[in-house]
Amino acid sequence: MSFMDKAKDFADKHDEQVDQGLDKAGDQVDQRTGEKYSSQIDRGVDEAQKRTGDGDTAQ
Repeated sequence: MSFMDKAKDFADKHDEQVDQGLDKAGDQVDQRTGEKYSSQIDRGVDEAQKRTGDGDTAQ
């Protein structure tokens, strides 16, 4: 099993935790950019969450 297969398997099994991690990462990027790109960062995080596990579990 390749690294990518393992990563996808993990994301599928732990979707909620992955979505939470993506939210936290997005928040950190937003803070470091002075919140200049909030809408773009939010859109990117949402798209990433849709592609992990069963979809976006974050509220």
